[in-house]
Amino acid sequence: MSVTLLEHERLDELHRNGYFIIQNPRKFCFGMDAVLLSGFARVRPRESVLDLGTGTGIIPILLEAKTQGEHFTGLEIQPESADMARRSVEYNHLEDKITIETGNIKDASKQFGASSFHVITTNPPYMTDHHGLTNPNEAKAIARHELLCNLEDVIRESACILKPQGRFYMVHRPFRLTEIMVLMHQYGLEPKRMQMVHPFVDKEPNMVLIEGLRGGKPRITVEKPLIVYREPGVYTDEIYDIYGY
Repeated sequence: MSVTLLEHERLDELHRNGYFIIQNPRKFCFGMDAVLLSGFARVRPRESVLDLGTGTGIIPILLEAKTQGEHFTGLEIQPESADMARRSVEYNHLEDKITIETGNIKDASKQFGASSFHVITTNPPYMTDHHGLTNPNEAKAIARHELLCNLEDVIRESACILKPQGRFYMVHRPFRLTEIMVLMHQYGLEPKRMQMVHPFVDKEPNMVLIEGLRGGKPRITVEKPLIVYREPGVYTDEIYDIYGY
């Protein structure tokens, strides 16, 4: 199938099911965090999945390739990113499996309704307005900084949208782990599984993957650390498996 690429856009191979994704490097491209989240999330047959802040649709596309979920929906506030995601869905002939919606995470429960999804995934902005420099590129700034929604918005809306015993999956930064745990417990998304991601075996973690269960009982499993690089420029076997190389 041919695809119309706009100025500065490119078509990148995902090494899964022959799928490709449209991206604009001048705006924002998906990172390793999204790929790792797609490997951490568990989606069962006939389950529906909502990805909050889907960007160009990378997580729904990867989850469709990796799991037997019934349907995947991506919610994105930036029209340009949502348009790229829809064109990627069409290019991969996934219109029956993936839907891209435009909207604000703050209003997600109004847009989709309460108790409407089995699984929610999210790779939200990591930085508050007090953390680091805001990128002058608006699209990148929205993706990286809590300009249009914050962590509480993401967790509150997820708790409302998930079905009872539904599962919540998020990738974030370890320096906000206390805040994450407190908010998840506050809104009834009990943390059940966690994995730290380290760039090298002797370096401190720079990402954390978390699973929460709506209405779950207190008990969390901390999985063995995920190490990204065996040596500079060489991934570990676990990372190659997640990427599908």
